[in-house]
Amino acid sequence: MFRPTSLARRSALVLASTLALCGTAFAADYPVKPVKWIVPYPPAGTTDVLARIVAQWLTEKMGQPFVVENKPGAGNNIGTEMVVNAPPDGYTMLLVNPANGINATLYKNMTYNFIRDITPVAGLIRTPNVMEVTLSLPVKTVKEFIDYCKANPGKINMASSGSGTSVHLSGELFKSMTGCNMTHVPYRGAGPALVDLIGGQVHVLFDNLPSSIGHIKGGKLRALAVTSEGREPSLPQVPTVGETVPGYEATAWFGIGMPKGTPRDIVDKVNAEINRALADPKMRERLAELGGKPIGGTPEDFGKVIAAETAKWEKVVISSGAKVE
Repeated sequence: MFRPTSLARRSALVLASTLALCGTAFAADYPVKPVKWIVPYPPAGTTDVLARIVAQWLTEKMGQPFVVENKPGAGNNIGTEMVVNAPPDGYTMLLVNPANGINATLYKNMTYNFIRDITPVAGLIRTPNVMEVTLSLPVKTVKEFIDYCKANPGKINMASSGSGTSVHLSGELFKSMTGCNMTHVPYRGAGPALVDLIGGQVHVLFDNLPSSIGHIKGGKLRALAVTSEGREPSLPQVPTVGETVPGYEATAWFGIGMPKGTPRDIVDKVNAEINRALADPKMRERLAELGGKPIGGTPEDFGKVIAAETAKWEKVVISSGAKVE
């Protein structure tokens, strides 16, 4: 049997130590070039708005540009797959969002396993969705909406930011709990869906609050309810869906992921900077204006959020019978 000599063992130890030191030095210098942040939706939606706010902070604090790149399509899967297949060197990040948990059940032939193939880095915010209607729809409350919907079966067009998004599934959950018969109209992101909702081409949207709150406060859309368990401080007069439909609750969550195998030192460095951002009073105020509540914590904490939300939405997908269109 071959037994390594003491010299060989010492050489192996020296090599291992050298590689470890190189890795540590690499992480200590990180980033040394621009970091690409993939947002798997078009501009103007919540994922895009949030990423650009946080990217500005990271750019200023970490000394290199964090560049947001919008890669929409296939219900979030195109952008996510790009990150899954990117080199695990810390220079490609993903804006993780509810669709990443939902798609695990909704899509039957995925080319990747999100929990296995993406490294959790940091949780950003959790936010309610908001049930909002075009101003021409003659309803001002959730009850009036349900009554109108049942009196006009199949005539309500329910927009979403894409099949399988939390926006879509929040609407599907509402349909299953109320018996409302609505036609799902998926868009490639919240931005184009909002344009058609404001224009009256569609009637209702269960949008992530950050991308809609400006239109609501500006009088371009009518908010009927928020989807969280409690009322939203940024829209204190707007009730919850659960006040009319007992047991209804749905929130969106967002964070950062990197390809599997990204060095832990780099993950920890970005995580620490995100936690500093979420502790900053001005950043917290900016996120609160969007209806966002900080998540923060360790990479493992964010991993637990991803696992819990994947399990939660699996039940909703199955019970609602939601399909990819």
